[in-house]
Amino acid sequence: MPGLAFGGDYNPEQWPQGTRLEDVELMGEAGVNLVSVGIFSWAMLEPREGEYDWGWLDETMDRLHAAGVGVALATATASPPPWLTHQHPEILPEAADGTVLHPGARQAYSVSSPLYREYALRMTRAIAARYADHPALKLWHIDNELGCHVPHDYSDDAAVAFRRWLEQTYGDVEELNRAWGTAFWSQRYSDFAEILPPRTAPMFVNPAQQLDFARFSSDELLAHCRAMAEVLREITPGVPLTTNLMATSSTKWMDYFRWAEQGGDILDVIATDHYTIAADDERHVELSFSADLTRGVAGGRPWMLMEHSTSAVNWQLHNRAKPPQEMLRNSLAHVARGADAVMFFQWRQSARGAEKHHSAMVPHAGTDTDVWRTTVRLGEILRRLEPVRGGRVAADVALVVDYEAWWAAELDSHPRNDFSYMDEVLRWYRALWRAGVAVDVVHPSADLRTYRAAVVPTLHLVRDEDAERIAAAAAAGTQVLITWFSGIVDAEDAVRLGGHPGAFRELLGVRTEELHPMQGEEVRALDDGSTASFWAEKTHLEGAEAVRRWAEGPLAGLPAITRRAVGDGAAWYAGTRPDADGLASLVARLLADAGVEPVVADAPAELEAVRRHGEDGTSHLFLLNHSEVEVRVRARGEELLSGRRIRRSLRVPAGDVAVVAER
Repeated sequence: MPGLAFGGDYNPEQWPQGTRLEDVELMGEAGVNLVSVGIFSWAMLEPREGEYDWGWLDETMDRLHAAGVGVALATATASPPPWLTHQHPEILPEAADGTVLHPGARQAYSVSSPLYREYALRMTRAIAARYADHPALKLWHIDNELGCHVPHDYSDDAAVAFRRWLEQTYGDVEELNRAWGTAFWSQRYSDFAEILPPRTAPMFVNPAQQLDFARFSSDELLAHCRAMAEVLREITPGVPLTTNLMATSSTKWMDYFRWAEQGGDILDVIATDHYTIAADDERHVELSFSADLTRGVAGGRPWMLMEHSTSAVNWQLHNRAKPPQEMLRNSLAHVARGADAVMFFQWRQSARGAEKHHSAMVPHAGTDTDVWRTTVRLGEILRRLEPVRGGRVAADVALVVDYEAWWAAELDSHPRNDFSYMDEVLRWYRALWRAGVAVDVVHPSADLRTYRAAVVPTLHLVRDEDAERIAAAAAAGTQVLITWFSGIVDAEDAVRLGGHPGAFRELLGVRTEELHPMQGEEVRALDDGSTASFWAEKTHLEGAEAVRRWAEGPLAGLPAITRRAVGDGAAWYAGTRPDADGLASLVARLLADAGVEPVVADAPAELEAVRRHGEDGTSHLFLLNHSEVEVRVRARGEELLSGRRIRRSLRVPAGDVAVVAER
């Protein structure tokens, strides 16, 4: 497809013929060139087992093609039809306490059920064979938001699959006993058949068992995706494949870095869904993080925004309507950070069902609305941004994120059990965002030597080889900053003995003899006048220097933040959570030592500046003003949205966006 893709989920089966005809006319007016079709259509396409009704979808595909609109065609497997769950209730998933998750919503299936997979593959094969040669088909959309509602299934089918996964992983049960530490609480197994998923138990379930079940569950969802992809590859080898991930700060249970690594042969393009949280006053910063995370999962390559919202959603406690400028900023922030497609849920707002109050490109009130006018405006903007397609973001700073560390850090029976891994990640990301620097969100296995600075928040679980890579980066010249509760356990969730931070003790030149988590909302002063909260450690210097010390409390005089020169770089340790000013000051010093400059010099904190670089040497500077005042920015080139020539600087009005093709 030429240019940037623009469109959304299209559900013509919900509407009469007259509305369907109007849809195609309106798509032309808005400049839509790609829609996702058939995501939740299984019951409409196969109303009874083995009986297919393709008429409405044939007509839709033909009509869209005639209008110049491409189709991302779904496998229609996102929810089984009622006849299937009625005939085979054994395919339903179960919660940890044994509660069966019944049909009536969506995704009511056990991903480990062999019977469900058989039916899902049969449906995938049928739809692929039907539309293999249709000219409207541009992309396969595998299932939908895999694991969104049922990331973990505890059914008997899942138990069988879990045991099989464990046997493949460990080989024999004695190796599993060693890895899980089953000498504790008389948990030793004599046979794999004795092992269950970590179902509801009288007390804390073995943390290593919980961790492996999280790994298994992520792998099981990927295996389901792979099985459908193999069918599609067989029938339509020339059609690219994707599935809409949910690479956001709130989606915990699918290891998308592993999906990208293990599923690289099935996902031709990384796609994601993103929705801002109304209660978050800095939701635009979380959006930027999620976009950078998606780009990291994509290995730096361009990616697709498969879903976001034109205005309010329907599933939060208080759902907030977006002003038109916010919708444009949201959309273009994704493009700035690597998206070559901007799509929405959904094209036309539903009149019935659970998502009837979820906004859409065509709202209930029709075309005489701000939402529709903004949709049309966005289509015009994306056409002007065609030269941006394929460009990449270059960053000097890495933020290390690991799903396994997330899972392990938030297991129960820890020093503080109100800890949120992603809150800590976002705290550091926000500080970097406000410093105006470009950030790559990467896995610990990434080569950090290519970055001038790397921030590693609470990497509680770390594999030996990844700890070595991080140390090698510091020796090669990277300013590496690691935060508290890092390096504590290995890949089996076993504590690294000899003092914390375990895997990073030698690199950091410190030894923590005891963890000192603070109580509740306790705050303590540091010797530079700032404060810290939530966490503290009884740390001793073993080659590092103290950057900040505790000024009060039981650890007074001991180091709180340290730095050690390593080779051509340095290794920093933040053994506590600094307050906002202290964090900003620490980040400023880290970036200064690393020689990292902001994307735009002297820009105010609420101006988001991102640059995409083309392979032909061109660059496009995105400027998003999240403030309520106009800002002036130094730039040269052509402002693509207005066509103006910029010689020295340009003004970006409050809440507005500019994109400069730099010269």
